[in-house]
This record gives sequence, C-alpha cells and structure tokens, in this order.
Amino acid sequence: MGKFFTKEEVRSIIKEYNLKEAKDIPGALKDMFKEIIQEMLEAELDEELGYSKYDFRNKETDNSRNGYSSKNVKSTMGNIELEIPRDRNSEFEPLSVKKHQKDVSSIEDKILSMYAKGMSTRDINSHLNEIYGIDVSADMVSRITDKIMPVVREWQSRPLRELYPIIYMDAMVFNVKHEGVAVKKSAYVVIGYDVDGYKDVLGIWIGENESAKFWLGILTDLKNRGVKDILIASIDGLTGFENAIKSIFPETEIQRCIVHQIRNCTRYVNYKDLKSFTRDMKEIYKAPTEESALDALERLNEEWGKKYQYAIRSWKENWGSLSSFFKYPEEIRKLIYTTNPIESFNSAVKKKAKAKGTYPTDESLLKLLYLAAMDTTKKWTMKNRNWNLIISQLGIYFKERVVKYI
Repeated sequence: MGKFFTKEEVRSIIKEYNLKEAKDIPGALKDMFKEIIQEMLEAELDEELGYSKYDFRNKETDNSRNGYSSKNVKSTMGNIELEIPRDRNSEFEPLSVKKHQKDVSSIEDKILSMYAKGMSTRDINSHLNEIYGIDVSADMVSRITDKIMPVVREWQSRPLRELYPIIYMDAMVFNVKHEGVAVKKSAYVVIGYDVDGYKDVLGIWIGENESAKFWLGILTDLKNRGVKDILIASIDGLTGFENAIKSIFPETEIQRCIVHQIRNCTRYVNYKDLKSFTRDMKEIYKAPTEESALDALERLNEEWGKKYQYAIRSWKENWGSLSSFFKYPEEIRKLIYTTNPIESFNSAVKKKAKAKGTYPTDESLLKLLYLAAMDTTKKWTMKNRNWNLIISQLGIYFKERVVKYI
C-alpha cells in the first residue's frame, strides 16, 4: 500500500502551493489532479509519436508536436483548465481525455474504484500504465485516495434514523503499525435494517481489542447521531457487548448467533460423537417453541452432559440471549438467529482489504475499509422482500416503539 506523506513532503506541498489556511487545501488537491491528467496526455502523445518530448534522436516519424489547445473540463473538485497537446498531422486522439469529453472525474473514480477493490499501488500503476502509458506512484495514489478522508469523516458522523428494528455487530482484525511495530487492531462494524427495510452500514470504528468500554463508545456514538431505539441486536457473543448495549439502549433484545453457538459447542466434541451430538443438538434450535427447545436441551444434557459438560453448560448459561428468536414468527427468526448478514459483508470487505497487508496508520485502514464498504454495498438498493410482513409483526410485539416511527 502507498505510504502517506512524510513531514518533509507535507512541508514541501505547503510551500509549493502556498497553503496558509485549511480552505486552501482543496485548491492544492485540484492542482495535483490536474498535473496527473496533464502527464497522462503528454505520455499518450509520446506513445503516439514514438519519442518523448525532447528525444529528437529517436524520432522515426514525419509527424511532430504542434503546441497545445486549452480545454476546460469538469472534475469532482471543480473545473480544470487543461492544455491538450496537438500533433502536426492532427492524428492524435487521446484516450485519457477524449476530443469531446467535458468531464474527467471518471479517471479519479477509476483510481478510487481500483483501490476499493483491493488493488495494490503496483497493480493500479500497471493498469494505468497499460491504458495511458503513465506511471502512477504510491504518493500519487495516496494523494487521490486521501481526498476521500473528509468524505469518510462526514459519512461516519452523518445523522441516522431514529429506529433500527434489527442491527448486527461484529469485528474484523487487521495489522496496523504502531511505533514501527505491527499490532492487531479491530475494525468494528454495525449494520442495521431501518424501518423501511433497507440495510445500511451505520459505521466502522478502529480500536484495540474488543471490550465493553469500546462498544459503549460505539453505541453512544449511534445515540448521539440520532438513534433513539433498537429493537433486536444480533451478535456473535462479542466481549462486553451485552452490558454495553443495555447501558445505552436498555430495552433492546439480544439474540446471540446460533451458528456461532453450534461452532463453539462442537469444538469440544470428539469426532466419533460429532454426528450424533449435532443431531441431538439440532432439536434445540429447530424446535417450534422455547418450551420444546428447553425439553430438547434437557434431553441433550441427559445424553451427553457427563461427557461434554462445557458444551451443555454454554447453552444453559447463555439461554436468555440464545432463545430470543423463539418468540417470533419464521420471517423474523430467519433475520435474527444468525449474524450471517454482517459476516458475509465482512468477508467481502476483508477480501479486498487483506491485499494491503500491514497498514501504516488507523486512518489508512479506515480509508480502505470505507472504500471497500461503499463498493460492497452499492448493490444494496432493494429492501428486504418480506419487510412489509416483518415490520407488521414487529409492530405487534413492540407496539408503539415501532408505530410512532412508521
């Protein structure tokens, strides 16, 4: 991954662009982007003519450069005045900025898109070199992707809906440098369904190992951004989460992921007993009611309790948060009994983010996670197909806690 600016480079940029106030920065970034496009155009003409601007010795064509024509184009940072190089035979047609093209924001978008998909600086450089014949350095990629940080901060602090009927919480682990040493950092993710049935990433936070204190900060942040109520939280047994959410949203029901519970239990079962134990355990979470599920748990205990005491005890000790889904109809059960919705999201993001290896700072990790998240969620345009039925069912169970937000 491209390195961030050193203090010396920052001072050089400040001096070069005469930056005196924060409001001067967008103009500097605009100038940097203009330089990139200009270099692309020059490189393309070099390729077209077969020799560089001052390399007359290798000239093998009757055609030659013929000055420039000015062109005003639109970018994400405003209008940019470019000098389009011309050739004497009028044969040159640039690919980076086509003859009648008035908008060049797509080039910047291409770099951001490639970065979001987990491409390394080397891959991005190779791709653009192939298309435009220009080398894009690590610093250049960082300059472009760094522009996204104000957007990330705005996204991370944006107002949220007052009610999220269902949320999922999980954490991913990455390597981040701290004082020259790679340390493990967790990226905490919250995904929620709003009252209209649309799924959204509510935020991504970078922190140390999981703790009640950190989750408390995340939930406080959600509340400060406008969330007044959460009906059900689906979690995988995250450390400290239950205590944290009860402190901020005391009425929220906790549903621990059944899939994680199954995995945790079967870790302690010998392979020769695994098939029989799993079959008996299945009767618990497939039971139609909580009462019949408790009967199945008792049968499991009678059959396997002496041999696998810890596996049975984990069901009993966590029953309050494992059994929440029994009170709901099938449509709601399917949404809350497992954290698969956030796990599939995290898996897609990690696949893109892991390609970067160790991150130099928390901010560099957050930048990539945001871009990867936006790339992953751009398909989340449809609401849950059963949502009208689900929200009606939730309205029956939670009454005015739902009705007043619809």
